[in-house]
Amino acid sequence: MSLTIKDFIQQFQTFAPEYYAVEGDPTGLHFGRLDQDIHKILVTLDIRPEVVEEANKIGADFIFAHHPPIFKPVKRLTEDDPQQAMYAEIIRSGIGVYAAHTNLDAAPAGMNAWLSDLYEVENVEVLRAHTTDEATGQAVGIGRIGDLAEPMTLEAFGEFVKVKTGVNALRMVVADKDRPVKRVAILGGDGGSYFMDALAKGADTFITGDVYYHTGHDMIAAGLNVIDPGHHFEAIVKSKMTDKFKQWNDENNWQVDVVASQLNTDPFTFI
Repeated sequence: MSLTIKDFIQQFQTFAPEYYAVEGDPTGLHFGRLDQDIHKILVTLDIRPEVVEEANKIGADFIFAHHPPIFKPVKRLTEDDPQQAMYAEIIRSGIGVYAAHTNLDAAPAGMNAWLSDLYEVENVEVLRAHTTDEATGQAVGIGRIGDLAEPMTLEAFGEFVKVKTGVNALRMVVADKDRPVKRVAILGGDGGSYFMDALAKGADTFITGDVYYHTGHDMIAAGLNVIDPGHHFEAIVKSKMTDKFKQWNDENNWQVDVVASQLNTDPFTFI
């Protein structure tokens, strides 16, 4: 059967409905029409000009992204601006774009569940609930917190996170280098504003990205060890959602191709 963007969105709502998103988050369809057919899906963390070029090169007519390409309202569309030139190229190419941001972060089997599994955290619960599932009444929210099967030293756990994430380096905010890591909070992306939630739920260590300088001071003062692998550790979305879309393709006989982006959109390089 043919797959339209409307069909795709309806299926996706069963996994990470848009009402899971935090207030004001621009989750949803950014480019395209609901009646537009989909033949090939490209899955990416970010939509950058090179990702749009990749989509055109492989013949993808639909891009699924975690980070919304239009985060702030666009007052005019002029191609002298690189970001707006990218928008124009998406429109010219007829590519549909759907972004699932904090709704995917909050989904019970979404971003933060994947990261909890990756770092082998057990007995997992929601870090901060902001809504409930309309069908089950289950708490839905950003971040996860749970326990390690066995305590680890902070240094050993930092190395473990580095290997699991696939990065050559990471930042650490060290409040107590000698305290074992037992109870771990995790929040994909920028979780600096959630560190008090981690403390309130008994975390001794918090894994999140984009920790700001002064927030780091606050974390030390509060006694929380923090591991920052960078915002890009959310790139796990590419493999996870590619697998999920392939599963739906088989179950629903969509007859579409699904491809994970081969590009690294992390803006940072470590030397």
